[in-house]
Amino acid sequence: MSDHNSIENPEQAGPDSGTLKKIGIGAAVVALAVVGVGVASRISATNELRETAADASVPTVAVVKPTMNGEGNDLVLPGNVQAYNSAAIYARTNGYVRRWLADIGDRVRAGQPLAVLDAPDLDQQVAAAQADYQTALANQRLAETTSKRWSAMLAQDAVSRQEADEKAGDLAARTAVSNAALANVKRLKAQQGFTRLAAPFDGVVTSRSAQIGALVVSGNAAAQPLFTVSDVHRMRIYVRVPQGYSASVRPGMGATLTLPEYPGRSFNATLTSSSGAVDAQSGAVLVQLQAENPDGALKPGAFAQVSFKVGAGQGNGMTLPGSAILYSNNGPSVAVVGADNRITMKSVAIARDEGATVQIASGLSPNDRIVDTPPDAIRTGDTVKVQASAPAGGKGATHAR
Repeated sequence: MSDHNSIENPEQAGPDSGTLKKIGIGAAVVALAVVGVGVASRISATNELRETAADASVPTVAVVKPTMNGEGNDLVLPGNVQAYNSAAIYARTNGYVRRWLADIGDRVRAGQPLAVLDAPDLDQQVAAAQADYQTALANQRLAETTSKRWSAMLAQDAVSRQEADEKAGDLAARTAVSNAALANVKRLKAQQGFTRLAAPFDGVVTSRSAQIGALVVSGNAAAQPLFTVSDVHRMRIYVRVPQGYSASVRPGMGATLTLPEYPGRSFNATLTSSSGAVDAQSGAVLVQLQAENPDGALKPGAFAQVSFKVGAGQGNGMTLPGSAILYSNNGPSVAVVGADNRITMKSVAIARDEGATVQIASGLSPNDRIVDTPPDAIRTGDTVKVQASAPAGGKGATHAR
């Protein structure tokens, strides 16, 4: 009965082996497809990562081109402004300041008194020296009278020649003593004259340390000058010119001065002399310029920027930012980007280093693309990407409406 039912209802029987095999094959195909898709996705991600890493390993650099200076360059150097004449006034005698007659900033004439000193010790020395001189003078006169008398007696053979010669010798000695006493009086009077300090020339009092009642001692090397008088109608400017430019600056050429306290104003100066020697420590030649100072704008001791016009022969007229220069044991060099974006290192000779910019004497051509702020590890043959130039005004530029 049961066998009959199973024969009559084949739908109720389990799947045969063929169906199971088809299902297994389908599942394997699906599994292989999933694995293939995963492997392909991983390979694609790996390749993309490699490309990204390779792209990131190529540095992006900014490039600059040398700036040409067609007319030659301004050689700008620091200079020190000094008075045409300057005198420090010291005391030539010991004493106390009784009063001072000129102050800082006062204009004085030659011979004008600046201060008066009290020197009581010196006054007493002068009185004693005058007394000594009077004593010596009296002795000289007595010796002169005696010598004349003995000379007259010698003519009458009343005395011997030896005695007359002794009296004449005594007169000569007394005369010498009198002269020495007179010289001492004059010396002390000259010192007494130094109790009045006077201006040596027309000028301006630029310093004063004299104070009423203060003791001043002559010959004290550590003492400050009581006054300093400066002649500022014309000024001297001292500049150290690098040896490489010393042949381009010569007496008679003009220069321009600028000072920080007078922005926008310049002063004309003329180079008057040169030391003609290179200082071993600085490698520069000291030159002197002079400038008129009718309004007193130029002050002694001031710092000035001195601009000389020099020809383009002091290099090839090219300027680069100082950040583009690499310094190594082989000297300064720059990284030049070629048409294939590969680096070529070029050695350059610097004519003048101005800090923010440098002037190149040789080693570059006007069309070279120079890497600005190159990394220290950059070498010839390296590949780089050139940074696109920012549009005028930059991304964040705003315009007034």
